[in-house]
Amino acid sequence: MTPAARPPTPLPHPTRRPPAPPPAARPAAPLPPRPDEPAAEPAVRRDEPAAEPAVRRDEPAAELAVLYRGPLASCNYDCPYCPFAKRVDPPELLRADRAALERFTGWVAATTDRRLSVLFTPWGEGLTRSWYRDAMVALSHLPHVDRVVIQTNLAARVDWLADADRATAALWTTYHPGQVTRERFLARCARLSELGVRYSVGVVGLPEHLAEARALRAALPGEVYLWVNAADGHHYPAEQEAAWTALDPLFGWSVRPHRSLDRPCHAGETAISVAGDGTVRRCHFRPAPIGNLYDGSWRAALRPRACDAALCDCHIGYVHLKPLGLRDVFAGGLLERIPAAWPVGSRSAR
Repeated sequence: MTPAARPPTPLPHPTRRPPAPPPAARPAAPLPPRPDEPAAEPAVRRDEPAAEPAVRRDEPAAELAVLYRGPLASCNYDCPYCPFAKRVDPPELLRADRAALERFTGWVAATTDRRLSVLFTPWGEGLTRSWYRDAMVALSHLPHVDRVVIQTNLAARVDWLADADRATAALWTTYHPGQVTRERFLARCARLSELGVRYSVGVVGLPEHLAEARALRAALPGEVYLWVNAADGHHYPAEQEAAWTALDPLFGWSVRPHRSLDRPCHAGETAISVAGDGTVRRCHFRPAPIGNLYDGSWRAALRPRACDAALCDCHIGYVHLKPLGLRDVFAGGLLERIPAAWPVGSRSAR
């Protein structure tokens, strides 16, 4: 996407909470212009002991963002900029993906000593598979889950979200010109708005997509944030960057890679990446495992860390770099990629 044996019985839906009102308004703050690369904060020692801190009963549960990516790699689109275009997964891989996801949702349900937020980032399109829709609905009703989000191309119908807690479930959607008509994509967006589902919409910033992106922005409700990802390997002259920034005021963060080596990051401390087998890593882009979800070793692994990569150029990575301060920019909408102060100048944000 934007990135065996019979599976166990699916996680049953817990008792549903009554439909929630729209999320409470957050105080608006002006979206900051992209600053020059900020000075690095002091690096965190990498040889710190990985001791699990004691948790007092009167303290609030610690928050943890979990980015989950299972074996699924199939997609119904054939975007030329995606290596997973039109891939078809064999039945045995689909069974393994379903079993892995159901094991993961079981872990989320059982891990009640944390305030959890979950972002599904499948390589392929997850919402064409019933088990991802079921997981989104079930997790949205768990009282210790603050947010559950999936990255999607919106090819599948979205009416199933009527069964989800819309104060918790949200979508990170991407429009791919040439794969779906703008009218069809906008109809999906309109249905999401009718259902009261939080969602952002994005496009890849290729020159040939600019006219479609402008038309999309004009047709979307003003309260829906349209983000733009800089295309891999594409150089943006000043006039091109300005054109895309007119659509997405935060485009500047995506245009240039961020220096990350030895800079403090939330990844591995309050955000982790989880593979289908439970392997835990700091983020999707650092290959070294730091523990496993299912043997409990992830708990002792959580601690402040400095990044060991020279650069970070993907939103789901650099949004956690502490010196950039982007967690404040996206406060309340971190995983679904919705800025805290959107639309600009409003007194409330979706």
